[in-house]
Amino acid sequence: MSSPTPSEHSRTLPASVGEVGSTEDIPIPSDPLERVIGQEKAVEIARIAAYQRRHLLLVGPPGIGKSMTAQALALHLDRPRTEIRIVHNPENPERPSVEVVRGDEVHSEVERARAIEGELIEPTDAPASVVERLGYRCPRCSFYSPPSDRYCPSCGNLKQVVPGLGGSGNPFRDLVGGILELTVSPGGNPQESVRTTRLRNGVEEVVAYERAGDHIKVLDQRALERRRSVQRESPRKVLVKLERNTFVMATGASETELLGDVRHDPYGGHPQLGTLPYERTIPGAIHEAHEGVLFIDELPHFGHLQRHILTAMQERRFPITGRNPQSGGAAVRVDNVPCDFILVAASNIQDLHHILSPLRSRISGGGYEVLLDTAMPDTERNRIKLAQFCAQEIATDGRIRPATREAVLELIQEARRRAEVVDGRRHSLTLRLRELGGLIRTAGDFATVAQSPFIEASHLKEALVRARSIEEQIKSAYGSMQGGLSRDVTEAQRQNMGYYHWNDHPDPGSFSGGYG
Repeated sequence: MSSPTPSEHSRTLPASVGEVGSTEDIPIPSDPLERVIGQEKAVEIARIAAYQRRHLLLVGPPGIGKSMTAQALALHLDRPRTEIRIVHNPENPERPSVEVVRGDEVHSEVERARAIEGELIEPTDAPASVVERLGYRCPRCSFYSPPSDRYCPSCGNLKQVVPGLGGSGNPFRDLVGGILELTVSPGGNPQESVRTTRLRNGVEEVVAYERAGDHIKVLDQRALERRRSVQRESPRKVLVKLERNTFVMATGASETELLGDVRHDPYGGHPQLGTLPYERTIPGAIHEAHEGVLFIDELPHFGHLQRHILTAMQERRFPITGRNPQSGGAAVRVDNVPCDFILVAASNIQDLHHILSPLRSRISGGGYEVLLDTAMPDTERNRIKLAQFCAQEIATDGRIRPATREAVLELIQEARRRAEVVDGRRHSLTLRLRELGGLIRTAGDFATVAQSPFIEASHLKEALVRARSIEEQIKSAYGSMQGGLSRDVTEAQRQNMGYYHWNDHPDPGSFSGGYG
């Protein structure tokens, strides 16, 4: 979690943009929070939130670094320490239980599982009777082939013979042999496993040979005993893995995506035909973010789901139930599923009143609310930061060329203009960096197509003309948005499409009901 302080990092940057030959000369910080440009207050609080596990509400317009701050915060957290599993409840399958396993126990189980895996050998190294019963060797010509081949590629005979029916003296083999070979044991299909005994160090022990693709797996007596002990345990499913991402973004597309669900089973969880409830349980984003960061962009748009988020934050546990009342999963409920996460939520200023008041209270009572800046003072240090942003965008894209000093200066000039035009801030640099990032990529595309080794100032100027928003293009072409709309409708009517006029004034007599 250790990282260079801002003062340590500033010594590695050039003193001024004039010292930059190209963006290749600008180092990109290893600390992800140092890559957030112009939001020193938010970065400082994000460090505290990561260290103290506090919630965070970031407020500001799109494209100023809210999601980047959340991702950087998550990278400052320790790795998850536990794994969450769902355990089958044989007495009441619709009420599976939860098992939280420490990381050291997970690693121990992996080692035990490896001990059960057994030894892989070549089919030619196994006893002849074993490889024949497993389907690797033809009993007639001793030719080795995969067990998926029912007929020997060498002699063309069935590799598995049913006693009394499969021999060459059976006159009815062509009529009934194929059916009986599939139904009588041993039949036409090779066995999955063969158990026998062998002598090792003068002691007889049970050993199992199992098919494993092109190889054969050998399990000695100790491995078989370990397997039996594991099989005696209740079946379980890993719900949230130990090795997982500490940053989870919830989109709010559905309750299932946020809160989890139990998949439908047309057989109703029948033990022989269906799938048991514990296997059909799926986690929500709040569970996957356990011990990490749950990032919710545009929190006000989550509506009534905010109440569930509040409950999860308060209890640090949230049940998983079937969300569809018409599904067989609706009867399943898994209680006490851990969801101890750090909530980092984002909102625009105009939508703040749509955030649930108790949720706001929970965030401010256990964390921080931060208003992000939209512009920063036009100082040499901040100009260098903007040059660093340019280098970061080029490195992140990976398909565009480095930018020259002149191109960076052109970008800084555009940042000045946007700060004054959009935010009314003179002697400032805009922090609406997503749009500036798009400008850099557009200029990079022009430089790549022109086979230029660098992004030049001319490419930035061309990008400023080409990468205008559709509203700006309409105003340039038609004078105004209203003029563009009026002209567009008139052209449609002139081409006899008739849609706009018919839509506003439907005339049943004007439509014959046919296609021509």
